[in-house]
Amino acid sequence: MKIEGLAQRFARSVQDQPHCVYARTRSGDITYLALSGAADTVIANLEGAGLRRGDKVVVMMRNSPRSLAFIMALLKSGIVWVSANPALVGVQLAHVIRQVGASLIVCDPAASPAIEACGAAARLGTMVVADASLPQAAAKPWVGEMPEPSDLAAIMFTSGTTGPAKGVQVTNMMLELAAKAVRLCADAKPGDNFYMWEPFYHIGGAQVLLLPLFEGVSLTIRDRFSASQFWSDVSAAGCTHIHHLGGIIQLLLKQSPSRFDREHKVRIAWGGGCVPAAWQPFEERFGVELRECYGMSEASSLTTCNLEGLVGSVGRPLPWFDVQLKDEVGRLLGPGEGRGEIVVTTSLPGAIFSAYFNAPEATAKALRQDGFYTGDIGSWDENRMLFFHGRISDSIRCRGENISAYEVEATANRHPNVEESAMVGVPAEIGEYDMQLFVRLKPGSAVSEEDISNWLETELAPYQRPRFISVVDNFPKTPSQRIQKHLLSRETRDRWERPSNRPVRKPRQGPR
Repeated sequence: MKIEGLAQRFARSVQDQPHCVYARTRSGDITYLALSGAADTVIANLEGAGLRRGDKVVVMMRNSPRSLAFIMALLKSGIVWVSANPALVGVQLAHVIRQVGASLIVCDPAASPAIEACGAAARLGTMVVADASLPQAAAKPWVGEMPEPSDLAAIMFTSGTTGPAKGVQVTNMMLELAAKAVRLCADAKPGDNFYMWEPFYHIGGAQVLLLPLFEGVSLTIRDRFSASQFWSDVSAAGCTHIHHLGGIIQLLLKQSPSRFDREHKVRIAWGGGCVPAAWQPFEERFGVELRECYGMSEASSLTTCNLEGLVGSVGRPLPWFDVQLKDEVGRLLGPGEGRGEIVVTTSLPGAIFSAYFNAPEATAKALRQDGFYTGDIGSWDENRMLFFHGRISDSIRCRGENISAYEVEATANRHPNVEESAMVGVPAEIGEYDMQLFVRLKPGSAVSEEDISNWLETELAPYQRPRFISVVDNFPKTPSQRIQKHLLSRETRDRWERPSNRPVRKPRQGPR
């Protein structure tokens, strides 16, 4: 496969189609020429502040024309983009800043207080950007050495659902492969319009952000996901593609029916995280083909894609990847031989990351001589279609059984009053752990923990039934809308407990 380079491709696109629309925003359309000129302005400002090629810039900005210009400026100039959620605070934020040795932090005004309070600082301080509009084109176009495909483009921190986030070193080539994978998986064609709610600072957003460079599509950019306004907005924008991550499919299915369910031009929804029970109901209700993918930032975002419509499967490897499944002792697993860890190899050097930034132990655990060990669980069907079963670390050992939190949550989410759920292990009096299920109810619902437990008894095997259940108002989430389980309390003292698990009081002995 020919790898051209992001900066080189952008320059050629600007030359070939300067007035074509790259992105549509609420404040107006952005052409290739306007975006290039705005990026040159940002480069001039960064270089004027003392930044040079290879320096690390932490960007904490929500989706906007200006944050788009900042990202394109970094990719064009070779200054390394450290993508960070603008909602980060405290220890997690300090970890990102210190881990990369940041030269500068660029942020929205809302993020500034958290940066000041976190106890970590960049070498050149913080640049607060109040104006979200696209910068005016520079008086003189930037002229400099463009990065090569193998050069470091970004450091993207993993979701950190179970512990401290790790910084994935992402090259220009990896970002290019991510965009090309989207083109293949989503069946992108010239003239298509991709609805982009995903945050730029997540790999799920970055891969879409760069797609116009490799296929004649445009983007409709929004600054956040809104389940209630989703289809009306998609319809008004004339979008042809939508992207789903985490529990987005289930959230959309739980919205009240409206005329916009079918009054749209979307033909494909692609992404990861659709549970099998939601697959066909989604396609039937919204008239959209669903394509499930699997991947991680460490392997250029997408590794497999289901182009065959097999419900529940994440499909087959992309042309530059191979996937193996291995059990605990390293034995290769074939169809019908159970579940194992997903291990990714490549025929294209550079498609898999080289290391986590400043994290040698984590790197050694994930990158081994025989491939990238993902920490995810998969299985094959008889036709070697891959099925995803969650994270190895998301398995809870309860009374001698390994319980998949992914499977329990997928079941709980089918409850008509449950919007989303998360299950964690809590210390048990006997054995390793008991199971605690957190649920967020659908707006307007008034169902009790006991009602949910009774319903689950008809849907789960006895060993899968949570001992504790709690209703919560909101969940802490990652940019990809995954619940951050390590932030959920393990305290069970005041939580609803399944009656069969409650201690039985022994009757008093002897005379009364």
